[in-house]
Amino acid sequence: MRPRRRAIYLLPNLLTTGCLFSGFYAIVAAIDGNFERAGIAVFVAMLFDGLDGRVARLTGTESAFGKEFDSLADMVAFGVAPAIVSYQWGVARITEYGGAWGRLGWLAAFFYAVTAALRLARFNTRVSTTDKRYFEGLPSPSAAALVSGFIWAFNEWREPGLPGLIIAFSVTALAGALMVSPFSYPSFKNIDLTKPVRFVSLVVAVVVVFIVIAGDPSRALLLSFGCYALVPPLVWVWRRLRRRQRAERSGV
Repeated sequence: MRPRRRAIYLLPNLLTTGCLFSGFYAIVAAIDGNFERAGIAVFVAMLFDGLDGRVARLTGTESAFGKEFDSLADMVAFGVAPAIVSYQWGVARITEYGGAWGRLGWLAAFFYAVTAALRLARFNTRVSTTDKRYFEGLPSPSAAALVSGFIWAFNEWREPGLPGLIIAFSVTALAGALMVSPFSYPSFKNIDLTKPVRFVSLVVAVVVVFIVIAGDPSRALLLSFGCYALVPPLVWVWRRLRRRQRAERSGV
């Protein structure tokens, strides 16, 4: 008997390849200086990344190969690409203010890439034991959306000056730190998209999406993912302050 040939499922892996291609295109666009296209490419990669897993589960085509391929594609699209986009947008300019500033910018971009790799490795090793309703640390696609969304929203900011460049690299470093943080972020995996909803809810969803697309998509997406990234840390700080106030009152 001939040995059985090993095969892979075509559709979900094509979607994963689309995610990988979008991340690669974002890198090329950033090198060419087209930061608007680079930011859009990262968000397109997020769409492909959200579809490949859902399609695999709906069609019963999940596989170990697909999971590994998806993780590698995520590293390129949400780890390497945003770091290079940020690097290309700011490091070449910030070096004009001194070599020390250039090294800090370079380290911020590399720090983001490292934390993205650590975030994906932690997710892969704990995926079977963690609560599906939450992510431990900021998901790498959301971190990529925060960094790329900032660059996309301010790509016409030709003369940001030293304060603007510091803000850009601070956003990059902050996104990286949040990826490896212990904060819990909702995964929204418990939302049933096949469940019927009221007509009013459908109208509201369509209007919101239309406003985002027809208005200012870059700043709308930056605001959305910025709120998603910052709310858990702010809630943690607020709770700590409340506990300290209660402890001081009880002590008095």
